[in-house]
Amino acid sequence: MRWIQVVGLFLAVLSASGERVIYIAAEGAESGDGSKKLPFTTLEQARDSIRAGRRSGAIAAGESVKVLIGPGNYYLKQSFILTAEDSGSAGAPVTYQPVKRDSAHFYGGVALRPESFKPVVDGTVLQRLDPAARARVLVCDVSEYAPAGGFPLFGKSYKGVPADPLLYVNGKPMTIARWPNLESDTGSWASFTNVVDTGHPDPKASDPALQKARPGAFVFEESRPACWDIAQGVWLFGYWTHDWSDEVIRIESYDPASKVVALAAPHGYGIMSGTWGRKERRFYALNLLEELDAPGEWYLDRRQSLLYFYPEAEFESATVILATLTEPMVSCEGAKHLVFKELDFQYGHALGFRLKQAEDVHVKGCRVANFAAGGIALHGSGNSIQSCDIYQIGRAGISVDGGDRRTLTKANNLIENNHVHHYGLFQRTYASGIGVQGCGQIVRHNCIHDAPHVAVLYGGNEHLFEFNEVYRVVMETGDAGAFYTGRDWTTQGNILRHNYVHDLGGGDADHVNTMGFYFDDCDCGDVVEGNVFFRAGRAIMIGGGRDNPIINNLVVECPIALHIDARGMSWKNWNQPDGNWWLEGKAEKLNYKQPPWSERYPRLARIMEDSPQEPLYNPILNNVFVDCLKESCSFDGNVMKLLHKFEIDNNLIVFTVSTNQIPLKAGIHGFKTLNGSAEDPIDLGFKNMAAGDFNLRWRARLLKEAPGFKPIPFDKIGLYKDKYRRKLY
Repeated sequence: MRWIQVVGLFLAVLSASGERVIYIAAEGAESGDGSKKLPFTTLEQARDSIRAGRRSGAIAAGESVKVLIGPGNYYLKQSFILTAEDSGSAGAPVTYQPVKRDSAHFYGGVALRPESFKPVVDGTVLQRLDPAARARVLVCDVSEYAPAGGFPLFGKSYKGVPADPLLYVNGKPMTIARWPNLESDTGSWASFTNVVDTGHPDPKASDPALQKARPGAFVFEESRPACWDIAQGVWLFGYWTHDWSDEVIRIESYDPASKVVALAAPHGYGIMSGTWGRKERRFYALNLLEELDAPGEWYLDRRQSLLYFYPEAEFESATVILATLTEPMVSCEGAKHLVFKELDFQYGHALGFRLKQAEDVHVKGCRVANFAAGGIALHGSGNSIQSCDIYQIGRAGISVDGGDRRTLTKANNLIENNHVHHYGLFQRTYASGIGVQGCGQIVRHNCIHDAPHVAVLYGGNEHLFEFNEVYRVVMETGDAGAFYTGRDWTTQGNILRHNYVHDLGGGDADHVNTMGFYFDDCDCGDVVEGNVFFRAGRAIMIGGGRDNPIINNLVVECPIALHIDARGMSWKNWNQPDGNWWLEGKAEKLNYKQPPWSERYPRLARIMEDSPQEPLYNPILNNVFVDCLKESCSFDGNVMKLLHKFEIDNNLIVFTVSTNQIPLKAGIHGFKTLNGSAEDPIDLGFKNMAAGDFNLRWRARLLKEAPGFKPIPFDKIGLYKDKYRRKLY
């Protein structure tokens, strides 16, 4: 109790300043009192001193508190937990910040000394290693860092994050030993096209065993599996049927004669049981000592706690972190009026931040990097994540939820000016840069890039997405979009405006299955206005939904500019009560025929009496499509029959040279076409279209040819400099 009394006295002395200041130092003394001369050593000590001050009255109600954290590395073995009693008050928050910018680092792991890595001398291990790697692979005994019972083993299958721990060197995640080796950000793959048993249940099968899900098997023509010790455990990461469903499954057995690989666990969609896109299925093998053959790869013998590593150059002075923290690094539940500012949070096997039922909590100018399970998960209202750098994340970068969909009460959480990149490292699908749910979130001026799947994944109501830049996403998968939402009539009132989506991946020669904005499976209620799409696959895809105005967008060099289909009119599972296609049932759960829903969305309230299977009320106005060389408008047969119900007007299609002219389907109205030639190519007045600069020059021809088109504030899109973000990239 004595230290609490000392702290209480210290706080009372400081009360005249109007703001409490508590100090933490990496080299502080255990007996510190939180003063500048005798700082605390941990966040917990500072938190507990604030609690004591509140209880004793030494910290008055409405008095702000600042926790100043000195330079250094702080290694956390457990979550830093804040609850309602750790709250500040409106206008007087509790603020955690460094004494000096970019100087306080919180690490969820342990530092390994490079000199603790030794050459491998175990003959059994050497025999399993590739001869070319034997002299280069090092080993480190990490048993002192293993939890009780040892490091966890991989299961028969898993989705997303592998068993802990993970290895990071010089601030980058190292690669669990794999084959084929990782040669680029999108990876290298093995593939197969011959399946022996899909493992997918067939309710009509005469054999009862085939009516249930079971592990599948396939023929792999290459002989590489013969080099692996299957008994020791070999796992395959694969896109087993769909390019939007990944899973890691252990090999049960391998027959070198038939070349059949049998898996140890079933996959939900079976193995190569039918998909839209590539026929061949992709996988790579991981967690094999035999494949530890490239710089940056590592393997952990979990039973003996021996870490094997193939270092890159200049390893002697490297910073080596073994991430062992399996809880969120910062966990706040029910806390209010807090600020985390300009701090560095890195290396953990779970989340960086978990903010639940938060109110007026702000994360500003922080780095959140190298977390296996996610960057920041936020739930609450009136919070913000601003000007943060979030990268090298195993799942989603930022997830935000809050508000009340039933009453359409907005949360007003703000996600602004964040740089989110290189996420989805382990969960390769549906792990977004920014994920949004609930009602009334604001997502603007963020830059999201370099990921295998979606950039923005959202559902819910009344969200605003504006001035965001997205590129190099959907780099590994298909049937996916940079912005994605789907299969819900009730996701109404969302606005997507002034976003720039460019240079997406994931397509192939036969299928344009990468989308810029993807409104999937009869999704409704998204306003698409003033966005720029450049080399973005199918720029805008409306998959059977309605009430999606497409207004004043610029689409350049996308194979397909606008896709609209009427899948609700042709798909058998439309609105079926026995599956997640039950669109009417989802709406009924929200009382969509009663206020406030019926007042806010009157057409939705009447949808069952208004040809609900038809994709109506999707006005297409004042858009400009430039050099879309597959189709400017991809409308299916049912949509073509419904065009008399569509409002389409004042749109412009431009082919800059005569060799790339693709005519519209007969019957599509509301478009003017402008054709250039090789001798006289059309210059619409962009400052540098080839380089992706779509600012308009003075007296740009575009404004003359499309008088209803409003200039898009292209120069305002993306990150901006503020007091927290001094560099844009």
